[in-house]
Amino acid sequence: MNISNISLSRVFTACAVLAAGAFFASASFTPTEPNAELAIGAVAPLSDVKMTNVDGSAMSLVDAAGKNGLLVVFSCNTCPFVVGNGTKSDGWEGRYNETAAKAEAYGFGMVLINSNEAKRNNHDSMEAMQSHSKEQGYSMPYLMDSKHALADAFGALKTPHVYLLDQDMTLIYRGSLDDNVSDAKAVTSFYAMDAMASASMGKPCEVSTTKAIGCSIKRVQ
Repeated sequence: MNISNISLSRVFTACAVLAAGAFFASASFTPTEPNAELAIGAVAPLSDVKMTNVDGSAMSLVDAAGKNGLLVVFSCNTCPFVVGNGTKSDGWEGRYNETAAKAEAYGFGMVLINSNEAKRNNHDSMEAMQSHSKEQGYSMPYLMDSKHALADAFGALKTPHVYLLDQDMTLIYRGSLDDNVSDAKAVTSFYAMDAMASASMGKPCEVSTTKAIGCSIKRVQ
Protein backbone atom coordinates (compact mmCIF):
# COMPACT_ATOMS: atom_id res chain seq x y z
CA MET A 1 0.00 0.00 0.00
CA ASN A 2 1.43 3.38 -0.95
CA ILE A 3 1.37 6.53 1.21
CA SER A 4 -1.65 8.00 -0.54
CA ASN A 5 -3.68 4.87 0.13
CA ILE A 6 -2.64 4.89 3.82
CA SER A 7 -3.67 8.54 4.16
CA LEU A 8 -6.99 7.90 2.48
CA SER A 9 -7.65 4.94 4.76
CA ARG A 10 -6.97 7.09 7.83
CA VAL A 11 -9.36 9.76 6.55
CA PHE A 12 -12.15 7.20 6.06
CA THR A 13 -11.53 5.75 9.53
CA ALA A 14 -11.61 9.18 11.16
CA CYS A 15 -14.84 10.08 9.34
CA ALA A 16 -16.45 6.83 10.44
CA VAL A 17 -15.52 7.47 14.07
CA LEU A 18 -16.84 11.03 13.94
CA ALA A 19 -20.08 9.91 12.30
CA ALA A 20 -20.62 7.20 14.90
CA GLY A 21 -19.94 9.67 17.69
CA ALA A 22 -22.39 12.14 16.25
CA PHE A 23 -25.02 9.42 15.91
CA PHE A 24 -24.70 8.24 19.49
CA ALA A 25 -24.57 11.79 20.82
CA SER A 26 -27.73 12.57 18.92
CA ALA A 27 -29.40 9.41 20.18
CA SER A 28 -28.39 10.24 23.75
CA PHE A 29 -29.78 13.77 23.79
CA THR A 30 -32.86 13.53 21.56
CA PRO A 31 -35.96 13.85 23.78
CA THR A 32 -38.63 11.14 23.64
CA GLU A 33 -41.27 12.13 21.14
CA PRO A 34 -44.97 11.29 21.39
CA ASN A 35 -46.64 9.26 18.67
CA ALA A 36 -48.49 11.04 15.88
CA GLU A 37 -51.95 12.15 16.98
CA LEU A 38 -54.38 9.28 17.21
CA ALA A 39 -56.30 9.08 13.94
CA ILE A 40 -60.07 9.26 13.69
CA GLY A 41 -61.31 5.68 13.50
CA ALA A 42 -58.32 4.28 15.43
CA VAL A 43 -58.82 2.27 18.60
CA ALA A 44 -57.55 4.00 21.73
CA PRO A 45 -54.26 2.55 23.01
CA LEU A 46 -53.61 1.63 26.66
CA SER A 47 -57.34 1.81 27.40
CA ASP A 48 -57.10 -0.90 30.06
CA VAL A 49 -54.03 0.49 31.84
CA LYS A 50 -54.81 1.56 35.40
CA MET A 51 -53.96 5.10 36.52
CA THR A 52 -54.26 6.66 39.97
CA ASN A 53 -57.29 8.86 40.58
CA VAL A 54 -57.23 11.77 43.03
CA ASP A 55 -59.38 9.71 45.41
CA GLY A 56 -56.68 7.04 45.58
CA SER A 57 -58.47 4.48 43.44
CA ALA A 58 -57.03 2.89 40.30
CA MET A 59 -58.96 3.44 37.08
CA SER A 60 -58.53 2.79 33.37
CA LEU A 61 -60.23 4.46 30.42
CA VAL A 62 -62.42 1.39 30.04
CA ASP A 63 -63.45 1.69 33.69
CA ALA A 64 -64.44 5.35 33.20
CA ALA A 65 -66.44 4.84 30.00
CA GLY A 66 -70.21 5.06 29.77
CA LYS A 67 -72.42 2.89 27.56
CA ASN A 68 -71.71 5.10 24.53
CA GLY A 69 -68.05 5.81 25.20
CA LEU A 70 -65.72 8.23 26.93
CA LEU A 71 -64.61 11.86 26.70
CA VAL A 72 -60.90 12.09 27.54
CA VAL A 73 -59.44 15.51 28.37
CA PHE A 74 -55.71 15.91 28.92
CA SER A 75 -55.56 18.71 31.49
CA CYS A 76 -53.46 20.16 34.33
CA ASN A 77 -53.53 22.55 37.28
CA THR A 78 -51.88 25.72 36.00
CA CYS A 79 -52.17 26.27 32.23
CA PRO A 80 -54.12 29.50 31.57
CA PHE A 81 -56.01 27.77 28.76
CA VAL A 82 -57.33 25.44 31.46
CA VAL A 83 -57.64 27.62 34.56
CA GLY A 84 -58.12 31.00 32.89
CA ASN A 85 -56.13 34.21 32.96
CA GLY A 86 -57.83 36.69 35.25
CA THR A 87 -60.21 38.99 33.39
CA LYS A 88 -58.54 38.20 30.05
CA SER A 89 -59.83 34.66 29.65
CA ASP A 90 -62.27 32.28 31.34
CA GLY A 91 -60.26 29.18 30.45
CA TRP A 92 -61.99 25.88 29.70
CA GLU A 93 -61.91 24.37 33.19
CA GLY A 94 -65.05 26.17 34.31
CA ARG A 95 -66.96 24.21 31.66
CA TYR A 96 -65.71 20.78 32.69
CA ASN A 97 -68.56 19.96 35.08
CA GLU A 98 -71.22 21.11 32.62
CA THR A 99 -69.57 19.03 29.92
CA ALA A 100 -69.47 16.01 32.24
CA ALA A 101 -73.19 16.40 32.96
CA LYS A 102 -73.92 16.54 29.23
CA ALA A 103 -71.66 13.55 28.68
CA GLU A 104 -73.61 11.52 31.23
CA ALA A 105 -76.90 12.53 29.60
CA TYR A 106 -75.58 11.31 26.25
CA GLY A 107 -74.31 8.04 27.73
CA PHE A 108 -70.62 8.97 27.89
CA GLY A 109 -68.17 9.02 30.75
CA MET A 110 -65.65 11.83 31.14
CA VAL A 111 -62.17 11.74 32.61
CA LEU A 112 -59.36 14.27 33.07
CA ILE A 113 -55.77 13.12 32.56
CA ASN A 114 -52.73 14.90 33.99
CA SER A 115 -49.60 14.01 31.98
CA ASN A 116 -47.28 16.82 33.15
CA GLU A 117 -44.54 14.49 34.41
CA ALA A 118 -41.94 17.29 34.40
CA LYS A 119 -43.96 19.11 37.09
CA ARG A 120 -44.59 16.21 39.47
CA ASN A 121 -42.42 17.82 42.16
CA ASN A 122 -44.63 20.89 42.38
CA HIS A 123 -47.64 22.13 40.42
CA ASP A 124 -48.78 18.78 39.04
CA SER A 125 -47.99 16.44 41.91
CA MET A 126 -50.73 14.11 43.12
CA GLU A 127 -51.17 16.36 46.16
CA ALA A 128 -51.59 19.40 43.91
CA MET A 129 -54.06 17.47 41.72
CA GLN A 130 -56.09 16.48 44.76
CA SER A 131 -56.17 20.05 46.04
CA HIS A 132 -57.06 21.48 42.64
CA SER A 133 -59.80 18.92 42.06
CA LYS A 134 -61.35 19.76 45.43
CA GLU A 135 -61.10 23.52 44.90
CA GLN A 136 -62.75 23.30 41.50
CA GLY A 137 -65.35 20.77 42.56
CA TYR A 138 -64.52 18.36 39.76
CA SER A 139 -67.37 15.91 39.21
CA MET A 140 -65.26 13.54 37.11
CA PRO A 141 -62.18 11.38 37.77
CA TYR A 142 -58.82 13.15 37.56
CA LEU A 143 -56.08 10.64 36.79
CA MET A 144 -52.30 10.83 36.88
CA ASP A 145 -50.65 9.62 33.67
CA SER A 146 -47.31 8.33 34.93
CA LYS A 147 -44.39 9.24 32.64
CA HIS A 148 -46.97 10.65 30.17
CA ALA A 149 -47.44 7.15 28.74
CA LEU A 150 -51.06 7.70 27.73
CA ALA A 151 -50.38 11.16 26.30
CA ASP A 152 -47.53 9.74 24.24
CA ALA A 153 -49.69 6.87 22.97
CA PHE A 154 -52.50 9.26 22.00
CA GLY A 155 -50.11 11.82 20.54
CA ALA A 156 -51.64 14.42 22.87
CA LEU A 157 -49.73 17.71 22.84
CA LYS A 158 -51.76 20.31 24.72
CA THR A 159 -53.62 21.08 27.91
CA PRO A 160 -56.43 20.81 27.28
CA HIS A 161 -56.50 18.26 24.45
CA VAL A 162 -59.83 16.50 23.93
CA TYR A 163 -60.47 12.98 22.58
CA LEU A 164 -63.94 11.43 22.24
CA LEU A 165 -64.11 7.64 22.10
CA ASP A 166 -67.18 5.61 21.17
CA GLN A 167 -68.43 2.42 22.86
CA ASP A 168 -65.74 0.41 21.07
CA MET A 169 -63.04 2.83 22.30
CA THR A 170 -62.63 4.10 18.74
CA LEU A 171 -61.75 7.77 18.26
CA ILE A 172 -64.59 9.82 16.75
CA TYR A 173 -63.54 13.38 17.66
CA ARG A 174 -60.36 15.15 18.76
CA GLY A 175 -59.32 18.76 19.30
CA SER A 176 -60.77 21.55 21.45
CA LEU A 177 -63.73 21.51 23.81
CA ASP A 178 -65.42 24.40 21.97
CA ASP A 179 -64.54 27.46 19.90
CA ASN A 180 -63.95 30.14 22.55
CA VAL A 181 -61.53 29.66 25.45
CA SER A 182 -61.79 33.30 26.53
CA ASP A 183 -65.55 33.69 27.00
CA ALA A 184 -67.89 30.81 27.79
CA LYS A 185 -70.89 32.98 26.94
CA ALA A 186 -69.55 33.68 23.46
CA VAL A 187 -69.20 30.04 22.39
CA THR A 188 -70.90 29.34 19.07
CA SER A 189 -69.64 25.80 18.37
CA PHE A 190 -69.73 23.18 21.12
CA TYR A 191 -67.47 20.67 19.40
CA ALA A 192 -67.28 17.97 22.07
CA MET A 193 -70.92 18.24 23.15
CA ASP A 194 -72.14 18.21 19.54
CA ALA A 195 -70.00 15.15 18.81
CA MET A 196 -71.46 13.33 21.82
CA ALA A 197 -75.00 14.29 20.80
CA SER A 198 -74.47 12.94 17.28
CA ALA A 199 -72.81 9.74 18.49
CA SER A 200 -75.60 9.07 21.00
CA MET A 201 -78.05 9.01 18.08
CA GLY A 202 -75.83 6.78 15.99
CA LYS A 203 -74.84 9.59 13.65
CA PRO A 204 -71.31 10.54 12.55
CA CYS A 205 -69.80 13.73 13.96
CA GLU A 206 -70.25 16.68 11.63
CA VAL A 207 -66.90 18.01 12.86
CA SER A 208 -64.46 15.24 13.75
CA THR A 209 -61.26 17.27 14.21
CA THR A 210 -60.39 20.76 15.38
CA LYS A 211 -57.15 22.37 16.45
CA ALA A 212 -56.18 21.75 20.06
CA ILE A 213 -55.22 25.06 21.67
CA GLY A 214 -53.36 25.24 24.97
CA CYS A 215 -50.08 24.85 26.81
CA SER A 216 -47.68 22.07 25.87
CA ILE A 217 -47.78 18.89 27.95
CA LYS A 218 -44.69 19.04 30.14
CA ARG A 219 -42.78 15.89 29.25
CA VAL A 220 -39.52 14.63 30.74
CA GLN A 221 -36.58 13.79 28.51
